Amino acid sequence: MQLQEILYSQGFGTRRVCAGLIQQGFVQVYPAGEGASPLVCKEASAEFEATGLRFRVQGTDWPYAEKAYVLLHKPAGTECSQKPSTYPSIYTLLPSPLRLRPQKAAVQGVQAVGRLDQDTTGMLLLTDDGKFIHRMSSPRHHVPKVYEVTVKHPLDARQVEKLLTGVVLDDDPKPVRAAACEAVSEFHLRLTLTEGKYHQVKRMVAAVSNRVEALHRSQIGALALPSDLGPGQWRWLSAAELAMVSA
Repeated sequence: MQLQEILYSQGFGTRRVCAGLIQQGFVQVYPAGEGASPLVCKEASAEFEATGLRFRVQGTDWPYAEKAYVLLHKPAGTECSQKPSTYPSIYTLLPSPLRLRPQKAAVQGVQAVGRLDQDTTGMLLLTDDGKFIHRMSSPRHHVPKVYEVTVKHPLDARQVEKLLTGVVLDDDPKPVRAAACEAVSEFHLRLTLTEGKYHQVKRMVAAVSNRVEALHRSQIGALALPSDLGPGQWRWLSAAELAMVSA
C-alpha cells in the first residue's frame, strides 16, 4: 500500500494532505526489527506492507490499525456525543487521527460503544468497527458490565436481593435483573448488568428506594479498567484485551 494511502486510512487528512506531510519530511517509518530507528520517507507513493507497520507523524508514533479499538477512562462532566448540548464531548479527549478515520458511513472516526451519562465515569470503548459495536451493544450477547455505585442511603440485604431477583422499571413491565450484585460497604454497591437500558443503574437503584450519588464503570467483559489509566486518558486495546471484552 502506498504511504499516502496508509496515512489517509489512519485519519491523517485527505490524500493531498497526507502526501504533503510526507513530502515535507514529517513522516518517518520504522524498519522491520526490534529497536530500529525510524527513517524519513519523502515519497508519498512509496510502497509498504501495512499490517504491522509502525510510523511517526510529526513526532508522534502510530501503529497501523485496519480497525481502531481504544479504551478511554471517561471523566465526569463529559458527554458521549459528537454534538454535546451542555458539557464537553469525550471525542475532544482523543487525537484528531482517531476522530477523522475515514468510514463509508457519513460519520467519521471512532464511535463510542454505548454511552455513559455525563456524570458517570469509567471504562468506555471506542472503535470504527461497526460489527464490533453491534455485537457489544446487542442484549443477545449478554456482555457483562460492572458498575461501582455510591448510594445515598445505607444498603441492606433486602435491596441487594430485589436487584438480583428483578425490579420493574416504569417503561417496561418485564422485571430487570442484575447479573450480580454485592454490597461492598454500607454505601458502595457493585452491580453487574448484561443489558443497557436508559439510565438503567440509576433507575434500578431508585426502584429499591435508594439513590445513586456517584457511578463508575470498572469493567467490561473480563477486562477491568487499568489502574494506571487516569481520567481523560486513552490507549489502544491489545488483541488479548479485545478478546477479553468480547468473549
